Amino acid sequence: MDTQKSIFLTLLLCIDTSVSRAVFLQTGDSVFLNVTETDVPADFAILSWKFNAKVALVSFSPVREPRVHPNYSSRMDYDGKKYFVKLRNLQKADSGVYTAELAAFNVKTVAEYNVTVQDPVSPVKMAVTPNSSVSLSCNLTVTCSTEDAHISSTFTCDTKTCQQEGGERSQITKSAAFLHVQLSGQSIICNHSNQVSWTKDVIKIQDHCFHHDGSAVSFCLVKTAVFSVCLVIMVCAVIGVHIMERLKKQE
Repeated sequence: MDTQKSIFLTLLLCIDTSVSRAVFLQTGDSVFLNVTETDVPADFAILSWKFNAKVALVSFSPVREPRVHPNYSSRMDYDGKKYFVKLRNLQKADSGVYTAELAAFNVKTVAEYNVTVQDPVSPVKMAVTPNSSVSLSCNLTVTCSTEDAHISSTFTCDTKTCQQEGGERSQITKSAAFLHVQLSGQSIICNHSNQVSWTKDVIKIQDHCFHHDGSAVSFCLVKTAVFSVCLVIMVCAVIGVHIMERLKKQE
């Protein structure tokens, strides 16, 4: 019975009670790695912060000064009593899993951070290609472009509403960013974003569809005006011919 109890207690000690935390940061930022002090007993042997389970950034011990990896000493702050680590000036190569491994009666992970370092996204630009107008509609093809991707979408607008063919369009770029084009009210918006930054470009539909808003002259109104002018000219011509014939008869 005592043997079974001992095995059970050993299994409890080996259970990893830490929760992995996902952290997204921009290049040049700092990350703060912390442990809960109640997870660190007074009689522990070594507590090490490791990168991808291989590189020990710093190791704490109650009986000696902290040992710091030489590759990180110039950009790392730490506390030998609270066991936290602050790593500065992060680069994309610093993306990975950072764990605090505690050696006491056994070795277990007491904290884990899954860190992703990303560059800020590049600017996005929209190019508009007007298609031939059909009836009372205005058709636009919009292309959103970044450094490594582009996405196109077609919009059909009449005097009151607009529709985006196929709905909103999205794409994951080669740099793992998110490219998205959508219709929002009287505007077309293109967003380029990742977990740490975003850029956008916006165009007004009325700048490309002259008849879209209520204050502009609609295509139907233009046709009506042209037809009316032609009709007046024809009536005037008929009247003029009739008057000339009457004058000739009077001579």
